[in-house]
Amino acid sequence: MIKNKEATKEILIKAVDDLITEEGFEKLGINAVAARAGVSKMLIYRYFGSLEELIAAYIKQHDFWINLHPTLPSREELGDFLKQMFRNQINLLRDNYTLRRLYRWELSSNNPVIRQLRDERELKGKQLTDMIIKTFDFPPEEVTLVATLLASSITYLALLAEFSPYYNGIAIQQDKGWEQIDKGISKLIDEWLIKQENRK
Repeated sequence: MIKNKEATKEILIKAVDDLITEEGFEKLGINAVAARAGVSKMLIYRYFGSLEELIAAYIKQHDFWINLHPTLPSREELGDFLKQMFRNQINLLRDNYTLRRLYRWELSSNNPVIRQLRDERELKGKQLTDMIIKTFDFPPEEVTLVATLLASSITYLALLAEFSPYYNGIAIQQDKGWEQIDKGISKLIDEWLIKQENRK
């Protein structure tokens, strides 16, 4: 048995990923995770407290917004920074099947573990929007609205793409559809930043 606590926790988190990828979320359980990790199920309770907290640990480790630690660029580079940020969110969600499945699980749950997870994500998002508002003197309501609509739309479309090939004619199961979305986001950001410059 692995004695190092952190190494064991990583093995358990990896077991969650492997099980969901290979067998689906429906097969996920304490016994299955412990068997896949090759450890006693008591270690799940000892290190995480419950299966839900183990799942939350996976989400925390992979969640785009929770793990975002940005350093804001100059005003001239802000457009490219924002475009790349949302592009990175798209790529992460499209590439991580397990995270998409766990986001759906999170949407259908409302226990203390999930509420804490949402609070962490909310805090990081608010920190970023506040930084942009204060650094560039942009209208708070506009920054909040633009960030909310873009981030939530990306998440929704990435989740929907597993079940629906199109959304408003955009091929969300194909690279060309996401390239179209990426170009649309870039155009919206450019136009919004031009509006901010004209405001001064």
